[in-house]
Amino acid sequence: MKAWRFSTEAYAPNERREAWREAMVRLRLPVEAASGDDEASASVTSLVSPMGMEFSLVSAGAQEISGRNPDQPAAIWLAVLLEGQAVLDDGRRDVAIQAGDIVFGPTGMAASLRLHTRFRLLFITAPRVALDHRLVAPRSLRIGHLPAAAGMTHVFSGLLRAVADTLDDLAGDQLRPVELAVTEFLVAGLATEIAQPHGPAALREAHLHRVRQAIESLLAEPDLRLSQVAEAAGVSPRYLQKLFAAVGESFTRYVRLRRLERCRLDMLSPRYADTSISSIAFRWGFNGSAHFSRAFRAQYGASPREYRRTGG
Repeated sequence: MKAWRFSTEAYAPNERREAWREAMVRLRLPVEAASGDDEASASVTSLVSPMGMEFSLVSAGAQEISGRNPDQPAAIWLAVLLEGQAVLDDGRRDVAIQAGDIVFGPTGMAASLRLHTRFRLLFITAPRVALDHRLVAPRSLRIGHLPAAAGMTHVFSGLLRAVADTLDDLAGDQLRPVELAVTEFLVAGLATEIAQPHGPAALREAHLHRVRQAIESLLAEPDLRLSQVAEAAGVSPRYLQKLFAAVGESFTRYVRLRRLERCRLDMLSPRYADTSISSIAFRWGFNGSAHFSRAFRAQYGASPREYRRTGG
């Protein structure tokens, strides 16, 4: 998918403010207050990765982005401030945001980002289906802030800045390695923000969490093997099997369910309305249409074609 681009330079000065609001609606970012300077230029470059992660580079004058958008699909959003100064209001307190800092949260939760100066911002939305199975307590996620000077966040922020600087020259399929890296950093960063249990159970959960991370990053490979995932996660194949058995699951079944869920979401997404069911199935590692159709019907009670036609 090619990048979607917008600039107020294409509009007469007195039309720019409304055009900008419409562009932000397309990004599902509600603008509560914007600079009154209609002459100021503003632009957006937005690109969607193969896994459905949306990268949007926003450049504009001082404004406030706030509210809870009920039309936003279930996702985790993340924004890195590249230039400018801002304040995050998470409903409990105001937090000063400096260039390089990262703010994040789940869609559907009210928050406000007051941008006091002209700014550049990289805004990313990651479908929850790609992350929830990889977080220890995904429903505990709240609005958060990762200062750029803090350890891993410094590396993560630098990666996102590099993505922002090259977004204009990328195509959607070129974001494949980027989305995997961003996902790994995002999951690891968010894990530190979510309260986790202690003791042996927590250690097993952390290992299972790492295994699920590895599976998610390799899910599209049709010949994905247990030994391959074990190596990627840094555990033995036998221990990996025990981790799944401890939660009443198996490696093979888990991989199949994750692939089916990815296919199901793609089939319902307007983004893939013109993509055949077979192409979607092959994209997520199924080797044959008949096998996929049988597995899908067993899981969701309808054939892929029926499910897509009725919208689930």
